[in-house]
Amino acid sequence: MASDPGQATVRLAPAAAAQRPARLADLVVESILDGVVSGAIQPNAVLPPESALSEQFQVSRITVREAVKLLEAKGLVEVRRGIGAVVKDDSNWNLLDSAVLAAAVRNDANLGILDELVGVRVALESNLAGLAAAQATDEDRAAIEAIFHRLEADTARPEVFIQTDVEFHDQIMAASGNRLARSIVSTVHSQARTSMRYQGHPSVEDVRTTNSEHRIVLERILDRDAAGAAEAMTNHINSAWQRRRPLPRG
Repeated sequence: MASDPGQATVRLAPAAAAQRPARLADLVVESILDGVVSGAIQPNAVLPPESALSEQFQVSRITVREAVKLLEAKGLVEVRRGIGAVVKDDSNWNLLDSAVLAAAVRNDANLGILDELVGVRVALESNLAGLAAAQATDEDRAAIEAIFHRLEADTARPEVFIQTDVEFHDQIMAASGNRLARSIVSTVHSQARTSMRYQGHPSVEDVRTTNSEHRIVLERILDRDAAGAAEAMTNHINSAWQRRRPLPRG
């Protein structure tokens, strides 16, 4: 494939054979994805042609073609006739794709992605907490309260508390009845939790502070105070992130 003179062709190092995923195309996708998200492969760069990628990754051209299609579906590249697969900038990436979001979190040197993720949680979970306060059933409220009592028992064990905390938030979202918003939050939050820079290393004092905020959220939901529940959830998510937010790298 001929390349545009204004665009650079990149070279990619194949991943170790021992790390190969089940689908060979995923190996190629993972390597290029990390290169693009980390900035090692810049926007408007042209990926090597099929023959070169096939040789570098020791896979067939059909596998390379499949990988490029996957990258295109994720918003990472655009295939242009007569040029090849051109890398797109981050405004085009599908950050709800689990692989793209995972790579973004891994390469989030300045915490920009994690800050945005917390913002998404605030925007959606505050609304869901308000809905839960307004329309949760008695069974829903009892389930939320039961998890809160487990959190109280887990405050001396931060590593257990973290897992129960996820259940508490998810039960509130389930009680809201908004399945789509719950799914979006669960998707982004599950990827964030793979990063120790997001999870942090909470102390017993930290989790007690967090649970005092949970108590306010719970009380507002039990009181059927929608506005109060939304405000309490906003304050809790923002405060919890500020307590554990690390300094940016470098």
